[in-house]
Amino acid sequence: MERRSDRTWPLPRRPWVMRMTWSELLFAHWTIEPDTVAKLLPPGVMLDTREGKAWVGVVPFLMSGVAPRFCPPLPGLSRFLELNVRTYVTVDGKPGVWFFSLDAESRLAVRSARATFNLPYMDARMSLKRRDEGMIDYQSNRTHRGESAAKYDASYSATDEFRVAEPGSLEHWLTARYCLYSASRRGQVYRGEIDHPPWRLAPAFYDERANTMGEGFGFHFQGEPHLLMAQPVDVQAWLVAKCT
Repeated sequence: MERRSDRTWPLPRRPWVMRMTWSELLFAHWTIEPDTVAKLLPPGVMLDTREGKAWVGVVPFLMSGVAPRFCPPLPGLSRFLELNVRTYVTVDGKPGVWFFSLDAESRLAVRSARATFNLPYMDARMSLKRRDEGMIDYQSNRTHRGESAAKYDASYSATDEFRVAEPGSLEHWLTARYCLYSASRRGQVYRGEIDHPPWRLAPAFYDERANTMGEGFGFHFQGEPHLLMAQPVDVQAWLVAKCT
């Protein structure tokens, strides 16, 4: 019997405020020198490594059903493509995700997220096409004024059955993260909690034609990435709160 939850800390006591579904999602990860990643993090945010290695992920997916609690989905905000570049960190001992960039095709979502969550969302022209046998073609071209150019063009599909990752495995370490961290312009660090059932993951086929998503941060993605495709997951999110 599969686990209903693999959280390592309790849910927040305050109510969640947003719901959404993440689908067509690929985790593509590369190892990067820890010093290259750590120098980009603000004070108080500690790089989380595994066996001395820092991991940086490029994660394309589709957001759908995005809506505030007790409200129907909102036009212009409820369905859009997103592509993020992320690494793994801890704050006060609690593991989470740090986002270097989050490209999205919804201009309204980009501005709302920048204002509400202190996250580096960026405008992009994006497309997703589904082909036979589950193959997905995903493209993104950043268009945000004042930000470095970044392009992504790849195809991916699952190559085996979807399963829940075992605790302690690399797959679990990379994906079972139930909060994000961000920082204001003044350097105040915030935590945003999320909750969802455990990821169901499968190894993936991957054909990458372009990927400059990390170049603006000094990340040069070389060699074969670690690949996982995920089944859709329903997510609940809380407002960010200051870390003490």
